[in-house]
Amino acid sequence: MFSEKLLTGRNILVTGGGTGLGKSMASRFLELGAEIHICGRRKSVCDETATELMDLYGGHVTSHGVDIRNALAVDEMVEAIFKDAPLTDLVNNAAGNFISRTEDLSSRGFDAVANIVMHGTFYVTHAVGRRWIAHKLRGNVVSITVTWVRNGSPYVVPSAMSKSAVHAMTMSLAAEWGHYGIRLNTIAPGEIPTEGMSKRIKPGDEAGARTRAANPMGRVGTMEELQNLAVFLISGGCDWINGETIAMDGGQALAMGGNFYQLRDWTDADWEKAREQIKAQNEKDRTARG
Repeated sequence: MFSEKLLTGRNILVTGGGTGLGKSMASRFLELGAEIHICGRRKSVCDETATELMDLYGGHVTSHGVDIRNALAVDEMVEAIFKDAPLTDLVNNAAGNFISRTEDLSSRGFDAVANIVMHGTFYVTHAVGRRWIAHKLRGNVVSITVTWVRNGSPYVVPSAMSKSAVHAMTMSLAAEWGHYGIRLNTIAPGEIPTEGMSKRIKPGDEAGARTRAANPMGRVGTMEELQNLAVFLISGGCDWINGETIAMDGGQALAMGGNFYQLRDWTDADWEKAREQIKAQNEKDRTARG
């Protein structure tokens, strides 16, 4: 549905671009002619992704090992990118989440999500945006949020709070920075199964099973659908879209709330089992990182 070299001349940074949704969006941008930067805490993973994508599509992907919770590290990365060639677009995709009864949360557990999703997203957006303004450049930001920014969600309160902050940032900066030619929008996808997140927010479930049972369209989302919407928002096809959050969930949030309210029926034993499964996934990830 998009012309072959639609994004030629674009220089796009995708946070959390080494895996999952970020990798998928980066691959499509590259395929359509953009130059790509991806960043993540695990430099080795980003390096492997960069090599894989260039082998598949050609073009150029630069990987950066950076923890976006560190504002100084973010600023240094963005400065290095702009010295080579200014960014034209930013995709805020990096995130973290897990399910928990809020009374069981520790401050460390809350910060593990909030420091990535709220603080990290702001640090990257601020570092990129102020350079666009200083150099009198137009720019475009697409952030990945959730439908819960409109109605909250039990059992993922750190994520609901932090994603709501990104939603508020998007609306606020759309109004503040619009006259510079800088647009900000968000995509709020429903479930698009990825291994790591499925095991942290729906441990023990077959990936997508609960969504297929509840969704008005009877299915989960696909990576291709997310790619297409992200491409459209940065393509210039309608540059008057600014400050919007676009849900892509088959109408599930309208029909069912789109959140984790159904977990109210879980017993103490269910929550203990979920905690153990999440711990096991975290340990598996640490082992994979070496």
